[in-house]
Amino acid sequence: MMREAWIEWQGSDTKNTIVGGLKNARRITMTGIGDYVIARTYSAGVFAGTLAARKGKEVILNNARRLWYWAGAASLSQLAVEGVKKPEECRFPVLVPEIILTETIEILATTPAARESIEGVPVWKI
Repeated sequence: MMREAWIEWQGSDTKNTIVGGLKNARRITMTGIGDYVIARTYSAGVFAGTLAARKGKEVILNNARRLWYWAGAASLSQLAVEGVKKPEECRFPVLVPEIILTETIEILATTPAARESIEGVPVWKI
């Protein structure tokens, strides 16, 4: 579930804004436990699944698929928002019940449409 939070921010767009004791406050959204996310790691690749836990760079995803190759999205950002446009060309292997990612460098929240698209890609296997 996406949640909103306020952080202290140095920027002209927040000048003199005070919220909850924070000077120059800016609203942000935060991805939380239970959200369907895309996680990019330093060396293990990209995965999509339900965020089960996070501590530093270590992330646990449930019901996760490795996004080995995708078609119809120029970036992970587009994939997280719009999903894939060419599911038949994507290579997403079998779903695993749980995976621990130890060097996660990016976590992107996904839209419901993107999740449906990713989950709809046929399993790639040899």
